[in-house]
Amino acid sequence: MLKDILAQAWEAMIYNRRRTAITMIGMAWGIATVVLLLAYGSGFSHAIEAIFSQFGVNLMEVYPGRTSQQAGGDKAGIKVRFPLDDVDKVWNGVPNLMHLTPVVFLDTTIQNELHSYTWTVIGARPAAQDILKLDIDEGRYYNGAEEQQRAHVCVIGSESKTKLFSGGYAVGQDIRLNGIVFTIIGVMKPKMNEGENDNNRRIYVPFSVMSDLKDTKYIDGMWMNYQGDNQQVEKSLRETLAAAHHFRPSDHNAIFVANLMTQLSQFRDLSIALQVLLSLVGALTLGISGIGLMNIMLVAVQQRTREIGVEKALGARKHHILVQFLAEALAITAVGGAAGIALAYLVSALVGRITFYSAVATNAQDADIRLLISPATVIVATVILAITGLVSGMIPAIRAANLDPIEALRYE
Repeated sequence: MLKDILAQAWEAMIYNRRRTAITMIGMAWGIATVVLLLAYGSGFSHAIEAIFSQFGVNLMEVYPGRTSQQAGGDKAGIKVRFPLDDVDKVWNGVPNLMHLTPVVFLDTTIQNELHSYTWTVIGARPAAQDILKLDIDEGRYYNGAEEQQRAHVCVIGSESKTKLFSGGYAVGQDIRLNGIVFTIIGVMKPKMNEGENDNNRRIYVPFSVMSDLKDTKYIDGMWMNYQGDNQQVEKSLRETLAAAHHFRPSDHNAIFVANLMTQLSQFRDLSIALQVLLSLVGALTLGISGIGLMNIMLVAVQQRTREIGVEKALGARKHHILVQFLAEALAITAVGGAAGIALAYLVSALVGRITFYSAVATNAQDADIRLLISPATVIVATVILAITGLVSGMIPAIRAANLDPIEALRYE
């Protein structure tokens, strides 16, 4: 039965091959548009994830500020400062922390035998490598033993190596930080760098030796990564530091918390909204193709009215006629859809990478947009296509099934 229906649909398509081909092209164009728009939305989401993932999405930074609310007997406007003891208080008071390090920043002179620059030196414990995902290109990162021994070692950024050593091998070389000699033991892989950001020029030294360059009685901030709910971790962090420094946890000016997961969640919401919008645009485009299919099938019903009358006279029931024309519409939809999906894959391969973040940042090719056609994208597009084909074919099929056999036989 099914074989006969498909064979009949195929014969009808071959008989009106020009009309069928034009309709298939319209369906192929519509489904290709849907797939490519969904792929663009997926590529945009992937690009945003890549921007955040270079620092680790479970990263949280906290820096001291100035109170803006009165708490107890303390008036507003008091400057908050973090002594080193706060690191232990945060580690013991905030649940689900994986790594934690105090950080101290210093903009100072960096020199070797040929060059002199003013860059940022960061004093941090070895845990900073895991917290910030500081991948090493050459050498290694400093370890806990070097932290305890106050070893004068450092890890430099990729741009620092280029400027200081003209791209030559840097590991084992000595540089002077504020006049004090440090030995380079590692060079970091380049990170995405926007504008004048100095991510790739930063120099990391053990926190214990930072006191040779700057007073570390008070630290500039703390970096940490965690597992679990980011909002709960941030809440516990604010409560712990508020208890230590006598300010209200709700006073967001007393301390500044950079919660990357919160920012990423906002961008994820934006990505979802964009994908929904692109899906609607694609569905409307495919809907136009569906209208074309409907018109073609209505013309086919009109042209084959006498044929329908003969079939009914020979005993064909309404559902037989309905299935016959619906099968023809769905066959056109299926062939056009397959061609459209193949076209979408071809366009995706030819387009490759679409410039996005690399237009404003260096080393940001991973954050450019690629047309990612995932199985989920194909499934969603196929569902939209099936609904469009079903609706577009059903109306002409119902009209054909409801024709009066006597009037159909009289039709010229």
